[in-house]
Amino acid sequence: MFQSLENEISLKNISRTVWILSLVSLFTDTASEMLYPIMPVYLKSIGYSVLLIGIIEGIAEATAGFSKGYFGKLSDATGRRVPFVRFGYSLSAISKPIIGLLIQPLWVLFARTIDRLGKGIRTGARDAILSGEATPQTKGKVFGFHRSMDTLGAVLGPVFALLYLYYHHEDYKTLFIIAFIPGLLAIAATFFLKQQEVIPKENINKVSFFSFINYWKEAPSNYRKLITGLLVFALFNSSDVFLLLRIKDTGLNDTMVIGIYIFYNLVYAVFALPLGMLADKIGLKIVFIIGMFLFGFVYLGMGFNANLFIFIMLFLFYGLYAASTEGIAKAWISNICEKKDVATAIGTYSAFQSICALLSSSIAGFIWYSAGSEWVFYLAGSAAFFIAFYFLMYVPYKKILV
Repeated sequence: MFQSLENEISLKNISRTVWILSLVSLFTDTASEMLYPIMPVYLKSIGYSVLLIGIIEGIAEATAGFSKGYFGKLSDATGRRVPFVRFGYSLSAISKPIIGLLIQPLWVLFARTIDRLGKGIRTGARDAILSGEATPQTKGKVFGFHRSMDTLGAVLGPVFALLYLYYHHEDYKTLFIIAFIPGLLAIAATFFLKQQEVIPKENINKVSFFSFINYWKEAPSNYRKLITGLLVFALFNSSDVFLLLRIKDTGLNDTMVIGIYIFYNLVYAVFALPLGMLADKIGLKIVFIIGMFLFGFVYLGMGFNANLFIFIMLFLFYGLYAASTEGIAKAWISNICEKKDVATAIGTYSAFQSICALLSSSIAGFIWYSAGSEWVFYLAGSAAFFIAFYFLMYVPYKKILV
């Protein structure tokens, strides 16, 4: 089976549209991840407190969370995809230089908010396009390829940032300006996208900001079962920042921490496509559950370990976990809802997931400081095993062939 999969790992069936969307994501993630490792360092260097940084990020992420559901439903209601994708990526691109040029808190808040709003606007429509470019039997491959290209940007961005700061020590502002370049390339690439024909569902005047919540009642029961498990997991899956803080606390320097983060993203990028194709062959559910067990193993290992070599191995497995769950979860969702509802279904899930992620990181921070850092990982790792069994026993996998 694995030999057959190896022989069939080919990009010849990846459509032009999927290639374009994947390149757009690669450029955007290169820009974003170029700044991700240095964002808190830069803000602290210009006088921002940790509390203020947290407030800004919280508001920005909440904006992204709620907007994903609304704009996903709006995309389905209007029958339009490309304008949401183009406008969403454009907002994220123009937010980058603002932080480097205007350092006042309100401007930084504005920049971070429109960056996250851009993500909210584009997510549902983009994933609906990806779903439309695949058959139910190739969703894993298409979403896996897109995740692979997107995550490649998370490798290139930090590598460039490290190289630039090595030669231009603490020149953070210029880096924010440079990050605008891949953002512009992303915007340019969106103009090669062609609008898919989608039949509008309803009058857009009836689409209120929270109307996407009604989809929960209308959705197939399998969707509700799947999303319930995903959201419970999201409550235990705190930000990757806690993983980086954990290895930092064991004595690693900043360069090694960023290096391990790059290694994780490289593993993710390399394995997202083959694991997506494997999921098409043996079932999205099976590969996803394997990923959940990998997450549990990694988090328990993080709680018990303090050895550099083992940390590297754990981040290898963490990359495999991400490759076998993130794109596959969206492929799974798109296969159990009707085509006319794909943007709404994924947008609704993404909205609730963002809210759960905010709660998860807040809870993790509280546990970290009240009970000890290892308990963040003990609890999350143990929960992952129970949630994996929930998916195994209670979430059927059924494709809707439409």
